[in-house]
Amino acid sequence: MGFSLKDAYLVLYNSSLCIGWSLLLFKSLTHTFTNSPSISEGISSIYAVEGVSSLLTVVQGAAILEIIHAAVGLVRSPVFVTTLQVGSRIAALIAILYSPVAQVQFGAGQMIISWSLVEIFRYAFYVSAILSGDATKGTPYPLFWLRYSLFAILYPTGIVGELTVFFAASGDEAFLNLFGEEYATLMYYYIMSFPIIYAPGALPMIMNMAGNRKRAFKKRFAKPPPPPRGLVWPIDARKKDRSSTGTSKAIISAAVGAVNPTKAEKILKERNWRFGYVKHLVGMVEEQMKGTDEALRVANAGLDKAYEMFEFHNEDGSVTSFKEAMANPGKGAKYCTGKVKGTGPAKKEIEVPYKNTILKGQPLKDQVDKWVAYGTIEPSAGEAIKNCVDRPGYVDLSDRYFVLLGAGSAMGPFLVLMALGANVIAVDLDRKGIWDRLLRIAKESPGTLTFPIPNEQSTYANDDALAEVAGCNLFTDTPKIRDWLMTLDQGSKAPLTVGSYAYLDGALHVQVSLAMDAICRDLSTHRKASLAYLCTPTDLHVIPKEAHDAALAYYETYKKKLYCAVLSILGRGKMLRKNAMKPMYSADGSSAFYVVNGISVAQGPNYALAKRMQHWRAIVARAGGSIVSSNIAPSTSTVSVVSNRTFAWAYEGMPYFKPYEIFAPATSNAVMSAILFSDLSDKTSVSHPGSDKAKNPNELFRWGSFHGGTWRCAYEVDSIGEASVMIYFGRVARPYAVAVGVVGAAVGAKVFGVF
Repeated sequence: MGFSLKDAYLVLYNSSLCIGWSLLLFKSLTHTFTNSPSISEGISSIYAVEGVSSLLTVVQGAAILEIIHAAVGLVRSPVFVTTLQVGSRIAALIAILYSPVAQVQFGAGQMIISWSLVEIFRYAFYVSAILSGDATKGTPYPLFWLRYSLFAILYPTGIVGELTVFFAASGDEAFLNLFGEEYATLMYYYIMSFPIIYAPGALPMIMNMAGNRKRAFKKRFAKPPPPPRGLVWPIDARKKDRSSTGTSKAIISAAVGAVNPTKAEKILKERNWRFGYVKHLVGMVEEQMKGTDEALRVANAGLDKAYEMFEFHNEDGSVTSFKEAMANPGKGAKYCTGKVKGTGPAKKEIEVPYKNTILKGQPLKDQVDKWVAYGTIEPSAGEAIKNCVDRPGYVDLSDRYFVLLGAGSAMGPFLVLMALGANVIAVDLDRKGIWDRLLRIAKESPGTLTFPIPNEQSTYANDDALAEVAGCNLFTDTPKIRDWLMTLDQGSKAPLTVGSYAYLDGALHVQVSLAMDAICRDLSTHRKASLAYLCTPTDLHVIPKEAHDAALAYYETYKKKLYCAVLSILGRGKMLRKNAMKPMYSADGSSAFYVVNGISVAQGPNYALAKRMQHWRAIVARAGGSIVSSNIAPSTSTVSVVSNRTFAWAYEGMPYFKPYEIFAPATSNAVMSAILFSDLSDKTSVSHPGSDKAKNPNELFRWGSFHGGTWRCAYEVDSIGEASVMIYFGRVARPYAVAVGVVGAAVGAKVFGVF
């Protein structure tokens, strides 16, 4: 990797600040230990040392550039979080600059020393990371250790020092009367708003750094990966490792190349795939929307390329392409079948948990109408849910069989299916904790649970023994799982539906999606199974014109709000981007298709590829005669999502942008299950191959969408995250927001000599 002008600038910036903070620390410690009668008095008078005030102002004031670095993309730091961190430091700097009382107390010196020690090693670490090209393993271990360990002492001491500065300034008349006595009360609320913000924010900040430390050390001292087994990424010829970038580009390029070689070549030449992939996915969908033939050629070419490129490593050490592995029977012992029949009472109607109540019957229909009217879901999704209320036969699942790939998934329909007495064939990892839960739920339900085990069920004494051995691995045992499912007897006429619900992070998500695809492909082809998918709202979808028009109307409303106008300007195209896109057209120009770009760049190209492969299989299987239920599920507050505090804060603020609503997992599971049941039973549904509701195969995803507001919002979902976090904190700190803004601006003007 070459050394760019950006790298040179960042090295210069970080080196300069490292030197500046080092000089500040030297002055502070020299004064404390050599020029003072006691250490306590020395620390208390650090600010009075010649040159400390001006140097502190320069090095801490220069940190404002870090906000700009994040905003323009020089570094990957989130703009809002960086602004909060730098802003709190600047507030403490302003307090100590203009409060004589704050300058001469122990906490001020403690703050300066703590800041210096943190920043010296932080900036030195950044310089080393840029020069070595590897932040985790390229930096010297002592520097690495200090960067990720000193916070445990220096964050608390620094925060305590900052708090003493705030409290001292709040009682200092010189500071309070900085703009005159008439503003003293406003100044008091301004400076005291920071301790209130620190109280809930300090511990999460320290815990977040502790999590970063754990991840960094784990990555630095990670053991070499075990020999590859099962389905794995191929070795990237350029990087000489199993990098996902080259393979992902090759798959998308092959898909697009089936209809447009010029666009395919541009994909292969893309140098910044991590952040530049979105425009190529948009271009691919444009090609698909030109006609049915184009849509299917793209899908088939992409899937074929994935099967050809991915490797399959057998237990005997042999390696084949995944395509070849799936063309042959699975090796080794075959699975036996375990079965548990529940004894619980069967529910006869669909129930939807929502805001501490259970909706069913007419109340459920009423709530569905409210969601539709607000724009949180599409009318077709509302009709599908109401179908399950009005037609009880849709939820009589006693004669239906569902294969759940990733049965224990938080977003899967396992709980709903078992409660309605369905026959569930569960595929999930061979981990006891997973199967303890699945077996317990099955026993308490009216449903039947079927699952793979290594030996005959009669050889296991009880459920605990079954949980020890149940399950399989989609990566390593894909052909064996397929063989077991292909020979499983669920009754010659009983309908079979295969649902893909397994989810993993990063590159693993592509692997598990491809493994599930192989099973879906063979079961839909050879056993005429229906397929079921949960689409993400953070993807590129064809939408109804009504949704496009609603997004446009909301945009016209929101762009007039001062808050949104300011963020749009400050965001420089990254925040609050218009959601309503120009339509795409068929090859002859006779049909216009409206599209929403919900792709979140932060989720990465691997996530986008994994979901795109599911799209491809959905339209190919439907064209081949299978029923395919593939509907958009809403943003859901699952544990894995809200454990990331930034996402949790964003979810709290997103409902400001109408018609967003974030749903609990139980609600999402229930409503998406209802739409699935309607798709399977309603022969007029777009899920059925004979339906005339889709002029183009990609319009399969236009219907039955419970998107949570993504399609009709004024702005693209990827552009409202930081604004949503700001809104959340704005509401939390509402009593102080005006004071902080007004006085902050005035103090800034004072600092820079405006008056």
